Amino acid sequence: MRALVTTPGVAGTTHIAEVPEPAPRDDEVLLRTVEVGVCGTDREIASGLFGIAPAAGGRLILGHEFLGVVERPGHGFAAGELVTAMVRRSCGRCAACAAGAPDACETGDYRERGITRLDGFACELIAEDPASVVAVPPSLGRLGVLAEPASICARGLRHARAIGARQPWNPTRTLVIGAGAIGTLAALLLRLDDHEVDIADIRPASAERAALFAAIGAHPVWTQETPLADLARTTGAYDLIVQASAHAQVTLDAVGLLRRNGVICLLGIDGHAHQVTIDASVIGVDVILQNRALFGSVNANRVDWLAAIAALDRANRRWPGALEGAIGLRVPLERYAQAFAFDGVKATLTLAPR
Repeated sequence: MRALVTTPGVAGTTHIAEVPEPAPRDDEVLLRTVEVGVCGTDREIASGLFGIAPAAGGRLILGHEFLGVVERPGHGFAAGELVTAMVRRSCGRCAACAAGAPDACETGDYRERGITRLDGFACELIAEDPASVVAVPPSLGRLGVLAEPASICARGLRHARAIGARQPWNPTRTLVIGAGAIGTLAALLLRLDDHEVDIADIRPASAERAALFAAIGAHPVWTQETPLADLARTTGAYDLIVQASAHAQVTLDAVGLLRRNGVICLLGIDGHAHQVTIDASVIGVDVILQNRALFGSVNANRVDWLAAIAALDRANRRWPGALEGAIGLRVPLERYAQAFAFDGVKATLTLAPR
């Protein structure tokens, strides 16, 4: 069968290859891949910057944003049923994983589909643990390919609410920084809860993004024209900030944009070696006296996958057609280079008709 493979740590090795079809065990379910989303993590792995193959020095099948159908019935799933699958798998040793929360793994020795020591979904067939398979409602259809990035947002927001609820907290005004897939989907989930949402990016909103933001009622901000500090001064500070851009300096700058009791959720990773600065009074006085909090979040629990899929389905009913604007490019697996070069919200690779 066809698969999109790469050699982690070696740039320029991504290609389509023939790999053996899986032979499912009795405790596995066989899935056929319909569509796989492409994200920054895939691009970093393909560039040789990240990723670990299942075997030392071996190849890794890419793809962790999965939409598929059940190929053979079993384990409570019907043939042809639309499904997605979770990415991270337990380390098998820590208390968090034993409690069913590998998203909070304490050892860091987890595996992740298409990323870390476990082949991904950018291939035609998958043998999968039924416990990692999540049903997608037919009403959501191919938009179910957004389940994985939406689950990241759902987890971050769940934790933000838990932290905010340490004291009386009724957030209504939110800033999302970064208008990529994670930022856009975070804005979507927040608008479902009727937050007032500003979504800021260093680039002006494209026609595709602008139409999506207008449909859901989010307000785009071009930071080259309106710096975030000016925005907060003129329109007011924020109860909640979701930092989905890959800029650590922006993260520190955002601390000063919070209201009293405000919370910042960090979803964007900046792995570059460089120094960042912050005004001493912001971190040394304001954060303390105004009960501000900052935390990081990555991956997602099963409860977040379920919440994300339900939210996407609700959003699709509330704003018909709007979610389609989040997927700006769908191409067959053979055109993976085009998907990797795409600069819109989300590109996907299609492997089977639906």
